[in-house]
Amino acid sequence: MADHTEHSEHIVSAGLYWLIWFLLIIGTIVTALVARVDLGSFHGLDFNTIVALLIATSKASVVVLIFMHVKYTSERMTKAILLSAIFWLLLLLLLSMSDYSTRMHG
Repeated sequence: MADHTEHSEHIVSAGLYWLIWFLLIIGTIVTALVARVDLGSFHGLDFNTIVALLIATSKASVVVLIFMHVKYTSERMTKAILLSAIFWLLLLLLLSMSDYSTRMHG
């Protein structure tokens, strides 16, 4: 039998999981607090929506990188995931703001 010294899994400490959990809870609280404050708009862009989507994308990226162990795969995979998250955020912002800006006010 061959002796395999490489591990296919990465073991993450419980402390890191607790830290990520805490950061996700803080992100949720910040999202709720930002929703209560009117950040205004600029040329039809609602800043509350932009901030909420930025926080949501950040939280989703953390979940994918840490809980799905993408961070511990190849560097190319990590870059692909982060670029996908940025692309998805820009797509959501573009579609949301284009819909919002074409609505009748009043």
